[in-house]
Amino acid sequence: MIRRASLTRRQLIAAAPLAGLALAGGATLNRPAAGARAGITVATTVGMITDVVERIGGERLNVKGLMGPGIDPHLYKPSAGDIRLLGDADVIFYGGLHLEGRLVDTLAKIRKSGKAAIPVSESIPEDRLHKADGFGGAHDPHVWFDVSLWSIAAATIGTTLAELFPEHAGAFGAGTERYRAELAALDAYVTERAQRLPAAQRVLVTAHDAFGYFANRYGFEVMGLQGVSTATEAGAGDVQTLAKYITDHRIRAIFVESSVPHATIEAVQQACRANGWDVRIGGELFSDALGQRGTPAGTYIGMVRHNIDTIVTALSGDPATPATRRTATGHERGSRA
Repeated sequence: MIRRASLTRRQLIAAAPLAGLALAGGATLNRPAAGARAGITVATTVGMITDVVERIGGERLNVKGLMGPGIDPHLYKPSAGDIRLLGDADVIFYGGLHLEGRLVDTLAKIRKSGKAAIPVSESIPEDRLHKADGFGGAHDPHVWFDVSLWSIAAATIGTTLAELFPEHAGAFGAGTERYRAELAALDAYVTERAQRLPAAQRVLVTAHDAFGYFANRYGFEVMGLQGVSTATEAGAGDVQTLAKYITDHRIRAIFVESSVPHATIEAVQQACRANGWDVRIGGELFSDALGQRGTPAGTYIGMVRHNIDTIVTALSGDPATPATRRTATGHERGSRA
């Protein structure tokens, strides 16, 4: 699959100041009872959202994330404990846009009940969302790969927390402003790093088609063996088609993902070798999950920096890059320059 370079509530304009800003559109969230506010429990789905909520809310929040490192949200099956956690939380933040495949119906029912369950992508203007090939006409949910869009999602989180818990509105507003300033610096960093690669070398081949927003923002062409959702399986024909493209275009490196079995990309590598092109596996990227806590990729900002640094180093053909390298989760992967 080659990619070339809506929801109803829109509660803020991205550039608007956050402190004291009420939710727009006339929607009113059911606030937790006053007694519950002494310990604010927030449930989140993917690690990228968990990290943002923790950065904005700090010690005022008890944040419970459902999906840890290496977990694929497209295939994640909630346990009975997860359902209880969602029911007990004061507020829920999730990705939306059908990211949480098997949780979609559950989250929709919770939201319909009036509970504060917020898809963080909902304030992103629809004209900045991408239609996803082979995803039932829905939008691509991987919005965090465009840092400027993730800043809008962060604003949604901060505004919601301030509206639900006005006694902490000032702190949540200040936390959001600080974090969005860090995201602006991160966006500039990714742009500068990407521009170090000649345009012809900005071809990113990964296990699944998660990097479309990254491609559009930072000037790449991306190719994923599987579709936007990893529930779409790749066959032998897909492997051969991708391998031929890589061989014909002499692409220097392809990438595994932390939340997708590495065997899929390793099969592409073997097919390229059979075609006479010895493509290397350039490293492990984080797509649908963060790295382990305490590692550089264990935060959203660290994950993004890891990804762009890994991509640029591998695609530049830097001779300093070892031929056999350890991936970010510690697995050793062989590749030859």
